[in-house]
Amino acid sequence: MFSTASNGFLLSLSLCMDIGIVNIAMLTLAMQRGYWSGVWLGFGSCVGDIIYAMLALFGMTTLLQFEAVRWTMWVVGSLVMVFLAGKMLYLAIKVPPASGERLTVDAPDHHKQFFKGIALAMSSPSAILWFAVVGGALIAKSGNHGLMSQLGFLGGFLSAGLIWTVALCALAHKGGEVLGHRLLQVFHVFSALLFAWFAWQVMTDGYLHLILKQPVLA
Repeated sequence: MFSTASNGFLLSLSLCMDIGIVNIAMLTLAMQRGYWSGVWLGFGSCVGDIIYAMLALFGMTTLLQFEAVRWTMWVVGSLVMVFLAGKMLYLAIKVPPASGERLTVDAPDHHKQFFKGIALAMSSPSAILWFAVVGGALIAKSGNHGLMSQLGFLGGFLSAGLIWTVALCALAHKGGEVLGHRLLQVFHVFSALLFAWFAWQVMTDGYLHLILKQPVLA
């Protein structure tokens, strides 16, 4: 159970480190409207992510019984992971001096930010792509190990999102304005390393089970 929880934690962390609309929104809110505004939006995004994770966990297992689906997920997932690792590495080197993305906040209502976070997470193109061709297959794999493993995985997945939200907003609120674009460079480097690790995991797993026909361990 600890292994599945740690896998869920790291997999969620790789999703969190994609510097997209949700993270930009949290950074902007925490710097401009205060720590808790960013945190509540981040908590909402965690709910959106866990909804996608549960759909992947309980819906993808059946689909993965078909070999054609497993081959498609392996090939596409590997390519996307490699692409994202390269993208994050490129952005770490070529971070612009200032981001053009700004978030307009209508009111400092924490409940409003919470529901806005859910909407942002579930409508983010990068998140949808990630769950569809990468995260979904890895999450569904944990569904073959029983209810306790599933709960452990989801617990680790949710914990990573909550910890990331609290840490990112605290960092943005206290030091984001001082560090500027260098803060994004650090995120991009860590993100590139995580995506590279999961690319290796997806490729080797598919090679072992689809080409060498090794059985999947329960």
